[in-house]
Amino acid sequence: MFYWVMKRIFLGPVIKLLFRPWVKGLDNIPAQGAAIIASNHLSFSDSIFMPLMVRRPVVFLAKSEYFTGTGIKGRLTAAFFRLTNQLPMDRSGGAASAASLNAGMDVLTSGGLLGIYPEGTRSPDARLYRGKVGVARLALQAGVPVIPVAMIGTDKVQPIGKRLPNIRRIGMIFGEPLDFSQYRDQAEDRTVQRLVTDEIMTNLMRLSGQEYVDEYAAVVKLRLAGKPAEPQAAAEPLAAPVAAEGEFLHGSGSGPEVPAEGSGAPEDDAGTSAAK
Repeated sequence: MFYWVMKRIFLGPVIKLLFRPWVKGLDNIPAQGAAIIASNHLSFSDSIFMPLMVRRPVVFLAKSEYFTGTGIKGRLTAAFFRLTNQLPMDRSGGAASAASLNAGMDVLTSGGLLGIYPEGTRSPDARLYRGKVGVARLALQAGVPVIPVAMIGTDKVQPIGKRLPNIRRIGMIFGEPLDFSQYRDQAEDRTVQRLVTDEIMTNLMRLSGQEYVDEYAAVVKLRLAGKPAEPQAAAEPLAAPVAAEGEFLHGSGSGPEVPAEGSGAPEDDAGTSAAK
C-alpha cells in the first residue's frame, strides 16, 4: 500500500514533473508473469526513477547495509527500503550471498518483477563494468526472461557523494526480453553462467552507449581509493543447484538516441542497488 501511494500519489508525480523522464521500450516489460529487470547502475536514484516508470511493482535487491543502519537516519533509511519493495543483499560472497539470492528467487517464483544491478555497485566513472553471475543464476534457475534497461543521465542528476539531486532530464531504454531457456539444463555450469551474464552486459552496453570495462567495479573503486583489493569485491556465490523450489543449496561506443526536449578471483553477488 505504501509503495502504491508513494508511486501514484506523492513521489511519482513530483519526480515526473521535475525530471521529465523519457522512456523507450516500456512495452518490453511483460504485463504479467515473472521477469528480471537488469540495469546499468549510475546513481543512487536509479532505484527511484526506473520503478516509477514501470507499471508493475519492481522488487530490488539492495545492499544489506541499508537495512542495518543505526540512529534515526539509519532506521528511517531501513524503513524506506523495506516499504519500497527492496530486499537486503549480502555481497560478501559464498553462502551469505546465496541466501540473499534465495529472496530474489522467491520474488520470481511468485510471478513478480525482480530488479538487479549486475555490476553489483554503482559505476565509479559512468563506464559499464563486468557483471556478476548472480543475475544469470537466478534467470536460469527460475527460467525467466531478462529485460535489460539502460539508465541515461542519472549520474548527472545525482553523482556519487552528492546528497541533493540536480534537476535535469533523465531517460531509460528497456530492451527486448532475453530468453536463456536453451541453457535451463545447464544452470549449474559456471561457464554458462558467465556466458549469460556477458550477453546481458553486451545488451546493456548497446542500449546505454557506455564504454565497457572487463573488470569488477568494486575492485576499481578500491583501487581508486588507494585501498588493497578485498576478496569480496570480486566475490560471486558458488555455483549451486536449487535444493527446493526457490532455494539455492549453499556450497563449500556511441550514445543512445535521446528524445528532444519537450518530447514525450572467484566469481557471486546478484547485483545490488545504490552501493557506496
